[in-house]
Amino acid sequence: MGVARAVGLFLLAGVAEIGGGYLVWRWLREGAPLWSGLLGALVLVAYGVIPTLQSDAGGAGFGRVYAAYGGVFVVMSLGWGWLFDGARPDRWDWIGAAIVSAGVSVIFFAPRT
Repeated sequence: MGVARAVGLFLLAGVAEIGGGYLVWRWLREGAPLWSGLLGALVLVAYGVIPTLQSDAGGAGFGRVYAAYGGVFVVMSLGWGWLFDGARPDRWDWIGAAIVSAGVSVIFFAPRT
């Protein structure tokens, strides 16, 4: 699997996980209509399927794939919060995002034997 496809799947899963969770959050915490929560639940089910489309990253299996996704979600969550909630990341958030991104690269893209 190419790097572009892997990154695309990471981004798609990130949008599904964060977007679905956000819709459920709005329904339960902010009084959004029930359909918002139901749509969020459906999106979260789709999120559960998307990582299965990812390559096994040199025998990665579930653990390595989900560890890498966790790092992607950290970075995407900061962007989501900035875009939708106006919570602009500070320098510590950016530093943490850079560290997490480096970790994702090592975990998922490092050559393995």
